[in-house]
Parts: sequence; C-alpha cells; structure tokens
Amino acid sequence: MSASANLIASDIEAYLKVHENKDMLRVLTCGSVDDGKSTLIGRLLYDSKMIFEDQMAAIEKDSKRFNTTDEAFDLALLVDGLQSEREQGITIDVAYRYFATEQRKFIIADTPGHEQYTRNMATGASTSDLAIILIDARHGVQVQTRRHSFICSQLGIKHVVIAINKMDAVEYDQSVYQKIKQDYREFAESLAFEDVRFVPISALKGDNVVNESENMKWYPGSTLLKLLNTVSVAQDTSASFRFQVQYVNRPNLDFRGFCGTITSGDIRVGDTVVSLPSGKESKIKSIVTFDGELEKASVGMAVTLTLADEIDVSRGDMLVRPHDQPASSSHLEADVVWMAEEPLQLDREYAIKVGSKAVYGYADAINHKVDVNTLEKHDAQQLALNEMGNCHFTVTAPIQFDAYGENRATGAFIIIDRLTNVTVGAGMIRGAIDGTTKPQHEYSEFELEMNALVRKHFPHWGAKDISRT
Repeated sequence: MSASANLIASDIEAYLKVHENKDMLRVLTCGSVDDGKSTLIGRLLYDSKMIFEDQMAAIEKDSKRFNTTDEAFDLALLVDGLQSEREQGITIDVAYRYFATEQRKFIIADTPGHEQYTRNMATGASTSDLAIILIDARHGVQVQTRRHSFICSQLGIKHVVIAINKMDAVEYDQSVYQKIKQDYREFAESLAFEDVRFVPISALKGDNVVNESENMKWYPGSTLLKLLNTVSVAQDTSASFRFQVQYVNRPNLDFRGFCGTITSGDIRVGDTVVSLPSGKESKIKSIVTFDGELEKASVGMAVTLTLADEIDVSRGDMLVRPHDQPASSSHLEADVVWMAEEPLQLDREYAIKVGSKAVYGYADAINHKVDVNTLEKHDAQQLALNEMGNCHFTVTAPIQFDAYGENRATGAFIIIDRLTNVTVGAGMIRGAIDGTTKPQHEYSEFELEMNALVRKHFPHWGAKDISRT
C-alpha cells in the first residue's frame, strides 16, 4: 500500500492537507494525427490506478460499441468524450484530465493533431508548463510535429518531452529511435526550448510510460511519468508582483477591496504598491480571503486587497511595486495566432483584452507571417485561419504589460470580433514599438481625470485615451 493510501486510511484530513500543498504541473500533449496522444493519457491514468471502476466498465462497453481499435479496451476513450470523436477515432476539442502522484498534481490537456484544429491546440498550449510532443516511430517527424513544436515555442513553453511512440510497431528498434531523435534536434535548434528530453514509449503496450520497458533495456533514461514528476518549472515564474483588478468589492461604507488573482510574485501587508494607469501610491492595508486575513499572498492565489488610502482603482487596473513596474504603450509588437475563418484584416477595429482590461485596437501592419514547416518568414497583408505572424497593433489606451517571454500572464492578449463577440485571435506581446512607451505617472492630472470620466460615463466606448484624441 502506498504512503498516500496509508494516510487516507488513517487520517483523511492530513492527506487532504498534503495533497493541497503539492505543486501543480500543467502538461500539454500534442503532435501529428494518430500519434497516440489520447491513448498515452489513458495509459498514464490506467497504469497510475487513477480510473474508477464505473469508468472502466463504461470505457469497455464503448470500446466494443465504437470499435476504433482491435483491442478490447480502448484507452483513448478516456479523454475522447465527444460523440464525433468516438465515432471517428480522432481528437477534435481540448480535453483536460486531472490526476496526482506522490510528488505532484497534474492537469493534462489532450489536444487535436489535425491542422484544422490547430487553434484548439494553441488554446491548450497557452496555459501549459510542459509539452509532451508525440512522434509516431513509423513515420518520424511530420508537418504537424513541426507546427505544434513551433507553436509551443512561441507560446512560451520551455520544457518539452519528445515521446517517440509506437515503438512496438518497429520492433523496439533502437536505431529508429536514434534517427528520429537526431532529426528532431536539428529542427528544434532555432526554437526557444530550454529543456528537451526524449523517451521511447509504447502507449498501447505501456512501455516506458509509467513502468520501465523490458523490451527497451537499451534505453538508459527515465520513464515518462518519472520525467513529469521530476522536471522543475519553478524558475519559469516571474518574480515581479503583478495583480490585475477583476472586481471592486464595496459591500458597505466601511470596506472597499480589490479582487483578483495574483498573476506573479507575492505581496505582504504593509508593502507599498502603485496603481496603474493612475500612478497613485498606497500601502497594502489587508489581504482578505474566504478563510480570513493573511499576512502574505503569492502567485496563483485569489485574494481581495485593501489599501490604506482612498485612491481610484477600477477593473482592469494593475497593482505593482513602485520600483518594478511593467511597460506601458499604445503601440505594440506582437506575435499572433489567428483562429477565425475570416482573416485578420489591417486597420479593422477589434476588441483587445489583456487580462481583465479591455480596449479597442487594430493591426496597422503585418511584418511577416511564418511558414511553420520551414520557419521561413514571408510578407503578408493578412493572416488566415491557423496562421501565425508578427504584427504591429495600435490600441485606444496605453496598456500595462511585460514581454511575453518574461511574464506569460501579463504579456498575452486575445482579439475579439466586435460584431460577433467571438475570440478570433491570440497575441503574445514582444514589446512596445520604439519611441511609444510613456510611463503612466507622467500623464497630467487633466488627462487622467478626463480618462476616468470617459470610462465612467461612456463605458461602451472602451478605455479611451483622451490625450491621443
């Protein structure tokens, strides 16, 4: 019996406390069509004893019903839950599964491999700490392998495990594994990965997924689950304190708190903070949570902050430390993943949402689009569905941001069609266009007052910047 099982039997409250304090790893599975992504997640859950008996019975029944494999038990059905996915034997939408080991908790995103659903894959990658990129040992590095690797790199994923799957189909041949490993390393040289590891597996048979393979004793490394348990991603988190206000809580005359989730860094009672865009300073009076007040709060915690001074702070504003402020600009350079059937058009106005702050803006230039197969850059006047490119954006009011490579939480935005309210694109801010950054505290009192009046009386205009109108 495992230590967790012993603790559950003897002291359930102690077990829950230990489980609550485990660190969380967000994992993405991606790769080409039929490389075995859903089957791999099913194998992880199955061999980790994370499947309930009723789930086992339901999957066994559906395996016979849909007959997507010749096996009596189709592990892929654990994550392919849509009717159309089960009928076709493919993944269409992003499916999330949760499980835990003795070392940490996991959220695994199973993403589709088809080019048609690249936007779904990018959605899953945007919140992941590590990517498992599967490669079919029979086919090697494919077009979608390159596409998904490039998207993972652009979306800031630093840690990658290349799982060379279906080794059973090539008789566990070491030379096949070595050839694919070499090919991928050559392709990935220009990508921004910091930690790339390789593991030969068979998701169908279970080789090197949770348990070591007897068929590949020539492989000296760790199993996939051991790699997931030991990889360290703590250093990837920004230390700068960033708190985006989502809601102003005013239940009575004696309390005014600012609610949100700490996107990075930490804060203590008594620390000095500055509110952006107003530039006003104050001190943290209290940190309030559902369970009571805290002396300190850190990244990922949903809290309500109260300030010692009565200053104007609204939804979309950001609280930061005075000596460690983000950049601010109305003109941005960003890499964009386009997710709509209708292409990105220059000078068309879209709603731009950065965290909890919403403004209007438009792309005034597309510097280039990227051929994800060769990583070559080409001139473009528009971006079509699933294409990626580097653009210049102009927004109606300066936004506060960090470069995406430094802080993913404050360096990303989504693009929304104003007529349909559909999310049509996602952007990663690389920086402000030279000469346009203007520190917020340099705005005149008149400009700040006029901006506040516009936000208050004409909210349908968006966050207008009167100094530029």
